[in-house]
Amino acid sequence: TPLGRADVEAAAARIAGRVRRTPLLPGLPPPGLHRTGRGLLLKAEHLQYSGSFKLRGAANAVLALGARRMVTGSSGNHGIALARLARALGAEVTVVLAGGAHPAKIAVIKALGGRTVRVPGGVAERDARARELAEETGAVLIPSSDHELVVAGQGTVGLEILAEAPDTETVYVPTGGGGLLAGVCLAAYGHPVRVVGVEPAGTPRYARSLAAGHPVRLAPGDSVADGLRGQQPGAVPYPVIRDRVDDLIAVSDAEILAAAALLRRRGVEAEPSGAVALA
Repeated sequence: TPLGRADVEAAAARIAGRVRRTPLLPGLPPPGLHRTGRGLLLKAEHLQYSGSFKLRGAANAVLALGARRMVTGSSGNHGIALARLARALGAEVTVVLAGGAHPAKIAVIKALGGRTVRVPGGVAERDARARELAEETGAVLIPSSDHELVVAGQGTVGLEILAEAPDTETVYVPTGGGGLLAGVCLAAYGHPVRVVGVEPAGTPRYARSLAAGHPVRLAPGDSVADGLRGQQPGAVPYPVIRDRVDDLIAVSDAEILAAAALLRRRGVEAEPSGAVALA
């Protein structure tokens, strides 16, 4: 059956003891920015236990599957989330990282007890190696966005926004693999809120794909938003986004860096990938 809001509600119940219900901060944002009658609100997922919203989807998948040995391909934040969960649950995780992965994120994964594997190339090569490792070792593959349980978990961000600020008019969602955007689309189902995905101008995979009417594979692109790089939409998020997103917009690296700097001046430590929504 297709994913629906009920899957997001089930995820919220499942992960309640493992994730933080983060506040909506007045005035400014990264991940999940909203314009309401009160101006701009920031869904403060930088205060999540693993440092990003990725803990939500990871926790939903791990807990639902009862995984003891896991493998994933990640640009960092999903790998950090899985490593944190694995340590708490006495499980094992291997994180496959592509060439552009941030060294600080790799260090955190290792510090949490995760095993890391580096591969040359980009996201496609990384994810292919993760699939191979899962097949070779029998570990459970938990992708960073292209998985129904992961998408449902990310959608809990949207449930919390709409519960706390039901008069929200628009939610701006950083968009890379599309897991968070698809999840927020599901959470917003039946609610009069506009959901807008924000992509780096260098890798607008969803905007290009929706314009073409089918998933499009882009040439490798670059962006300061290292967490949002990738060449094609995920099979799970794509139909949800196609059917339910209200708009997709693209922002330049200069706009992203300016937004991150603005957030830092306001005391919010946001990486470029998180600042795209404000940009």
